[in-house]
Amino acid sequence: LRKQHLENLILMARGIQLLGVKNMNFDQFDVKKIDDYTAQAKALWGNSPAFREYEEKAKGRTKQEDSALGEEMMDIFARLGTACRRLAPGDSEAQALVEELRQFINQHFYTCTPKILKSLGQMYAGGGSFTENIDQAGGKGTAEFTHQAIEIYCKNH
Repeated sequence: LRKQHLENLILMARGIQLLGVKNMNFDQFDVKKIDDYTAQAKALWGNSPAFREYEEKAKGRTKQEDSALGEEMMDIFARLGTACRRLAPGDSEAQALVEELRQFINQHFYTCTPKILKSLGQMYAGGGSFTENIDQAGGKGTAEFTHQAIEIYCKNH
């Protein structure tokens, strides 16, 4: 699947080149922010059990594996972005995406309790690189929608 995705990107780039476009911006494909986020998380929560769990799960992962996890997470945000254009944050489909995000974090990073998830939601919509990258993945307003959906999710769990 990833090989096919890369082949499609190459074909798209060749097609654009044939049209005569000289300068291209591939920022929308940048999913390598995990190192920045890790540094921020370590500064804030370096002594917490959740961060120690994150370090344990990350041990031995390659940069390629980290990048693939980043892509998968951004895919969840992209789907949240699609949802925000047609659903309310409390809609069952939006809530299912929040649960999917939480389970993804549980599986690959650390135990994401409702309390931690609520804090993440606040960070997502709090401006800066988190908000920018989430909105880049899902479209303007995705970070705020995700925050609202997480707030509702946490009230119910």
